[in-house]
Amino acid sequence: MSRILRSCFVICLLCVLPVTAAWAWGALGHALVGELAQRHLNPKARAEVSRLLAGEPNPSLAGVASWADDLRNDDPPRFKETQRWHYINAKGGGCDFDLARDCPDGNCVVGAINKQLAILGDRSQPLEARRDALKFVVHLVGDEHQPMHAGNRTDSGGNRFQISLRTPIAPEAYAQKSYVDGVMGTNLHSVWDYYILASRKLKLLDYAKLLDKQAWDPASAATGTPLNWAEESCTLIDAKGIYPPEDQHKMDHTYLDQMRPLAEARVHVAAERLANLLNQTLGQ
Repeated sequence: MSRILRSCFVICLLCVLPVTAAWAWGALGHALVGELAQRHLNPKARAEVSRLLAGEPNPSLAGVASWADDLRNDDPPRFKETQRWHYINAKGGGCDFDLARDCPDGNCVVGAINKQLAILGDRSQPLEARRDALKFVVHLVGDEHQPMHAGNRTDSGGNRFQISLRTPIAPEAYAQKSYVDGVMGTNLHSVWDYYILASRKLKLLDYAKLLDKQAWDPASAATGTPLNWAEESCTLIDAKGIYPPEDQHKMDHTYLDQMRPLAEARVHVAAERLANLLNQTLGQ
């Protein structure tokens, strides 16, 4: 199957299937951020987004929101080059990120957003470079609002915090072997990437409609910087009790239900801030 046909197939599924299949924050959550943000673009920004994304299989912010993750399969060398752009970790502990220490050469989610925004806003750059910059910005703003992508622990953002999750939600195809008798052997990062939002069991547009009912605060969205937003995500890890006690590695829907309001709030504020960034960068 060609890349274009494969992308069309994935996008069609994303639009029509309930979230009982494998739609992680890298698909469902990112698509929600893109869909909500696009609804709040000003006319100039919306027109420029349409121009930049012309020719994409799904020329919308939701349609390109997972592109940066899809590079893992579509362009492995480029994914390897950019994989550090998806997170930031405070090597000294705490949540006061030191970019010289925690983001060398701009290779973290904060540095990448700033760099890609500069490319996106530079009308002298080739269209292809600005298109890719837009796709990176859409994805990375979503990433840094997922708390496990901005932390200070030594477990790779919860990837090494093992979880035994009892759930009726089927895992992604690659993880089927770890799903036995309704129990998924996974990790805390994957719980946040996938299971919390998937447990709503809503289609993308239905979920976006639900979240769009929440108050939209342009003034609040305009405050802070990507660095501030990463620090905000980091502080939530302890403030909201995201990590279970070290001796409790079993969980069920109770944890998903408890954390879903926070996950949805992070999606919503990411969309607000993404829309504001694009309105400033493309809509002036």
